[in-house]
Amino acid sequence: MEYIISESDAGKDIKAFLRRRDISRRICIRLKTTEGGILVNGEFATVRQVLSEGDVLTLSFEDRESAANMNYAPPTDFESSGVSILYEDERLIAFDKPPFMPTHISRGHLDDSLLNAASGLFKSRGVPFVFRPVNRLDRDTSGIVLCAKDQPAASIMSKQLIAGKVEKTYLAVLDGIIEPSQGIIESYIRRKGGSIIERESAEKGKPSEFASTRYKTIGKSFFGGAVVETEPITGRTHQLRVHFKTAGCPILGDTLYGAGSPLIERQALHASKLSFPDPFGENQITIVSEPPPDIRRLYKE
Repeated sequence: MEYIISESDAGKDIKAFLRRRDISRRICIRLKTTEGGILVNGEFATVRQVLSEGDVLTLSFEDRESAANMNYAPPTDFESSGVSILYEDERLIAFDKPPFMPTHISRGHLDDSLLNAASGLFKSRGVPFVFRPVNRLDRDTSGIVLCAKDQPAASIMSKQLIAGKVEKTYLAVLDGIIEPSQGIIESYIRRKGGSIIERESAEKGKPSEFASTRYKTIGKSFFGGAVVETEPITGRTHQLRVHFKTAGCPILGDTLYGAGSPLIERQALHASKLSFPDPFGENQITIVSEPPPDIRRLYKE
């Protein structure tokens, strides 16, 4: 990664420059102990070197661990996986995950996950790759999965996520009409007794966690259910699915929190937009994914 030192960073040492960009202490240590880890104008430098305007600072963020050690799932052919790339730069890549594909490998899904497809993509490029998803989607939820290409980017994006700087928007088709047509659903969410998967709304108190969901009705399905845009203000497991059940309008086709539907073979939920500050720049990055056909056919545009 190369940085051209601006006037505002001139006079600072490299250590201060890295801290300003939320590069963790652990990564700084790794840079210091890696041959060629830190270069200024092509020459070896320590973190104490003071930077001047116009200097070219080069940092080597390559993982020491091989992709073979970290990516324990076999790579599969990306072109035939059904996954597409929505956005890519030097540090981040956003995939459009189809429905019925798990994000990670699991029992019964050792070679058909997004991890397998991403590994196949970077293998075809001849580039080592460690799978570092910033966000995760359920197997049956389609849409945007953002991944960091290196450890510093993963660390910074994780901090942005915790700080609420990553705005996630979903499109959902509900089994019913939600009232009022827009608002915020708030409750505490906990694991349902006797289940390792299912969650439920609960009273305040441990082990429940506070959850808040914003929603807005944007249309109706052809059978009369609400089509909503919704944003999880907090990030609890199954939050959107639990909250719409709590509101009396579960997501259509959600067999865990509602009922199956002959109209769609999964929950009608799609991660449609992701917006966040560029972790290595000054712009806002916004990534958009169009809903797949099985959701689009449920409503009139």
